[in-house]
Amino acid sequence: MLTVLLLPFRLILNFTFALITTALIGLAIIIIGLPKLLLPIPVVQRSISVAANALFRVWGYAMSALFRLTQPMRWHIEGDSLLHRDRWYMIIANHRSWVDILVLMHLACRNMPMPRFFLKQQLFWVPVVGLGCWTLDMPFMKRYSREQVAKNPKLKGKDIETTQRKCEKFRHIPTTVINFCEGTRFTADKHAHKHSPYQHLLPPKAGGTAFTLQIMGQQFDAILDITIVYPNDKRPAVWELLTGQLRDVYVHVETLPVTDDLIGDYFQDEAYKTHFQEWLNQRWQHKDKIIDGIRQRLAKPSK
Repeated sequence: MLTVLLLPFRLILNFTFALITTALIGLAIIIIGLPKLLLPIPVVQRSISVAANALFRVWGYAMSALFRLTQPMRWHIEGDSLLHRDRWYMIIANHRSWVDILVLMHLACRNMPMPRFFLKQQLFWVPVVGLGCWTLDMPFMKRYSREQVAKNPKLKGKDIETTQRKCEKFRHIPTTVINFCEGTRFTADKHAHKHSPYQHLLPPKAGGTAFTLQIMGQQFDAILDITIVYPNDKRPAVWELLTGQLRDVYVHVETLPVTDDLIGDYFQDEAYKTHFQEWLNQRWQHKDKIIDGIRQRLAKPSK
């Protein structure tokens, strides 16, 4: 079918489909969300969030269709699958590409509540996408450098305050909160610059994840440790998707309990801070081994 189209046509078709779908559904979400500005009534706000979530799931289904429409796509999903849409989850995931978001959306559309991402403040100004994400109560994080905090100490902890306000809204609607713990997409240059102790990952940052657990830990039914692997590391996964060349995606899902020792005050309790960072480092060591195992299997010649 469409998989036989030449690469330029697949690129145009995929990009146009993604752009139009995102624009139309994003505009619909924004229109639904406009009363949020005028009617700060909890019942109204929650009703708007439910409606916006439904449209968000439609967008997720559309993006899943994008995977299947122009390429013979194969999903290799390993691990736990007994998840539910009426629960609360927190995902800790590695970050390789913008396609990671679509992969997690695909998983969420199957058997999870719709996800929320922690976004950079700059994305708020992206047409349609920014306001759409705001309507969906996604936290926009404005990070401050050490130099900025040194010049203006009042900036210290501002991004944490934003996280707290947004996470409070997640208490009323089943939600999957997503943390890309590396804080940025993996590249070879970043890997070398950070002197990462892991072969396939950047060092994880614990602050945002720990704070999310502090605010919502008792409400989360589980932590989902999700590992994403794309077979071809030579080209960006987003390019392979848009040109119809992304044929396989490997996903490993592991469900972890939210134990009492994972909930604490990361910024005031030094003992807890050390313990949580060690726990996250151990998860990253485990994740690194999973990625290495998948890559070793891919390196073996097929029989």
